[in-house]
Parts: sequence; structure tokens; C-alpha cells
Amino acid sequence: MRVDEKRTTWLHRYALLTAVATFLLVAAGALVKSQEAGLAVPDWPLSFGQLMPPMEGGVLYEHGHRMIGALVGLLTVGLTVWLWRSAVPRWLKRLGLAASIAVIVQGVLGGLTVLLKLPPAISISHAMLAQLFFSAIVIIVRATSAEWSVAPEPMEDTGTPPLKLLAWLGPPAIVVQLLLGAAYRHKVLGIVPHIAGALAVAALIFMTGIAALGLASGDKPLARDARRLLWLTGIQIVLGIAAYLSRILLDEASQPHPWMVTFTVAHVAVGALVLATSFVLAAETERTVRRAPAASAQGLKTAG
Repeated sequence: MRVDEKRTTWLHRYALLTAVATFLLVAAGALVKSQEAGLAVPDWPLSFGQLMPPMEGGVLYEHGHRMIGALVGLLTVGLTVWLWRSAVPRWLKRLGLAASIAVIVQGVLGGLTVLLKLPPAISISHAMLAQLFFSAIVIIVRATSAEWSVAPEPMEDTGTPPLKLLAWLGPPAIVVQLLLGAAYRHKVLGIVPHIAGALAVAALIFMTGIAALGLASGDKPLARDARRLLWLTGIQIVLGIAAYLSRILLDEASQPHPWMVTFTVAHVAVGALVLATSFVLAAETERTVRRAPAASAQGLKTAG
């Protein structure tokens, strides 16, 4: 292994570590909300004026979330510096810089949710930025992998609608769906918009997955991404139903039921995976899929 390859391998591993820590942070944030522990620590950036308060009750969830956030922040800044000192494409360096800016903004938003007593707009923005930030880190993981460094074999797409269009519609559609879910959890909207969004997004992902698998079979990266996205979407639907039913059926008079918390946190965490995977699938189509000339000509002829 050459020195450059070894450095890239360790950069990829470090990016993967950052992604795992970020995923835990997303889950921890969902746990804070599910346990209604957002104001268990009333001050910020310290906790009861301390760096390490007694980890009891809701403080365990809220301060634990802050500790993981601080770790992710440090890892992200380190990742950004490493990217800028490496021979990677400029867009990847810029994505790393954007991730560092995002994690700083995310920390400030988290502090404002406490200082302003959990205003829904800021709380929802905090949740949504976490999802987008995780996706950015996952893209960095993929783009620093050995698989990505190999020049892909172009694939010609003759489908209608084009696979690239379907793939790039996925991320914004999922972002809207996650926004509707966050609005429901923060009691801004009811559940109906979130359910309607789930049906629409699931249909779009199904169309995208089938189109991708029809174009790339076997063990090609595009096929693997499509299968992951389809499986994660199926799991997400099941978790969403379980989270909603547990909220209705289980008694929440004193404190959230453990099963409700488990399903809800898992639903939020898998939602982050669905969004990140949709971004990766879109990036892979951009890298490997070309519109077949015949299909393009046919499209122009039909339009005319």
C-alpha cells in the first residue's frame, strides 16, 4: 500500500468514526425529547454552572447529549482539517468546512432551545440540522472510501422518468417528511400531514429503488445503495407505526413508557439513515449514470 493510499484509508476510518458518533448524537437528541428532558439542565453552556453535574434523572439525558455533541464537534473540526490537508476534490473539502460550520450552528441552536425554554421553531431547526449534518458526514465517508476512488463503469439510463431525477427528488422529499415528523413531535402539527408525507415518500423511494435495481444488478454500488434504501424505508415505516400506536395505547400519565421511547428514538435514528442513504444514492447516480442518447432524443421528440 502506497503512503497516499494509507493516508486515505485512515481518513476514511476517521470519517466513519465521526459518522458513528454523529448517529449516536442524533439518537441521544431524540431520547432527550422522548424523555421530555430538554429543560432538565436550565443553563448553557455550563450545566448548573458546572462542567460535569450529577448525572441523575433528566440531567443524564440532557447533559449526556451535550457531551456527545461536544465530542462530535471536535471530531468534525478534526475531519475538516484533515480533508483540507489531503489530496481530495475541492467539493469534498468545502463539504467538510460546511460540516464544521453546521456543527457550530447546531451547538448554538441547542443552547438557545434551553435559554429560550424550548421554542418549537428553534427546537425543530435543531432537529432538522442534525439530520442534514449527519448526511453530510455520511457523504464524506462514502467519498473517502476505496470504492469511490475507482473510476466507475458508466451505465446508460433509458427509463422514464430518468433515474437521476428520481434519485435527486428523494433527499428534499425526505427532508420535508422529517420536518413534518419533527413538527408533530413538537406539537406544531397533527399526525395526518406526517402520514400523508410518509405514503408519498415511500412511493418515491420505491420507484427510485426499482429503477436503480433495474439498471444496476448484482454487487454494483448503485444496486447496494438501492437495496439499503428500500430496506431502511421498510423498517422506518414499521417503526413509525409502532411509535404511533405505542403513543396511543400506552399510558403516559406519569412518564413516557419505555416501549414508546424505544420505538420513537429508533424511528428518528432510522430516519437519519434513510436521508443519508438517499443522498448517497443520488451521489452515486451522478457519478455512474448517464442518460442514453436514444432516450434523450426520444424524450425531445415526444416533447415536440
